[in-house]
Amino acid sequence: MFGFGQLINILKKNPKKIVFTEGEDARILEASSRLLASNFLHPILIGNAEKIAIAAEECGFNIRGAEIIDPEHFDRMDEMVDLLCELRKKKGISPERAREILLQANYFGTMLVKMGIADALLGGATYSTADTVRPALQLIKTKPENNIVSSCFILVRPSATGENEVLAMADCAINIEPNEDELVEIAGEAAECAKIFGVDPQIAFLSYSTHGSGKGDAVDKMRNAAEKTRAKYPELPIDGELQFDAAVSPRVARTKCPESKVAGHANTFIFPDINAGNIGYKIAQRMGNFDAYGPILLGLNAPVNDLSRGCNASEVYSMAIITAALA
Repeated sequence: MFGFGQLINILKKNPKKIVFTEGEDARILEASSRLLASNFLHPILIGNAEKIAIAAEECGFNIRGAEIIDPEHFDRMDEMVDLLCELRKKKGISPERAREILLQANYFGTMLVKMGIADALLGGATYSTADTVRPALQLIKTKPENNIVSSCFILVRPSATGENEVLAMADCAINIEPNEDELVEIAGEAAECAKIFGVDPQIAFLSYSTHGSGKGDAVDKMRNAAEKTRAKYPELPIDGELQFDAAVSPRVARTKCPESKVAGHANTFIFPDINAGNIGYKIAQRMGNFDAYGPILLGLNAPVNDLSRGCNASEVYSMAIITAALA
């Protein structure tokens, strides 16, 4: 089962470059100093080099060897401006406006990924999820087969057997009220994400109903989404609609849906909306003693991830490894 050692081993074989858009933040600097002590992930810090150096010195973090790029003095800014104008030509953005936009660290960092200067981006320690997702949608865009960006949380808890218990939960951060087709896409992306973390996905579409025990449009949505997902991904074990107890408890599953091959041991959970998803993963984190990693953004052409504004340096370090491994 999942351990960070697995992801680090992957990165050691093929080291990546990751952009941190908030180069002066103490949490970013501490995580960068840890990464620089190894050779599997190279940080690129966005900001004024002198200010970053002073901030690192004041905090006592060694960031020698980090690449620092200041948008104000970037030697390929003209090239970046031209590319942004091309990418946003339907909006009629002028070169002057493009240059203004690219002085914002979130847009500048995203363009470094778009241009192949970096492999991945991690931001949001001081700004909202929307400010991370918006540049990614506009510049990196969704994969050809995808219509939306979604998110997944990976939850990890040590078990009595010595192996980590790992769960995937989606979508807990991006799509407020996904429809049936969006839920299909969310489930497919969440399953692929789960596999990266050593999870053999057993997918449950969650509801207040199990196989017709309840009625309502919300129940129909989850049942229909599960059916559509089975049709699209016939190789994946999928069931729904399921109540959470039926999804995770073998005893309850034997009573409520004995014929199900997923019920009782589901490990990848698809929520009906962001309310349920956000509440669900936080209950697992705070009361179930799971470590929660995410939101991991899914469906983009390159890995871009968002940090919680309440994150600590250890979480930045972990999310950097996860983000780079997705590349």
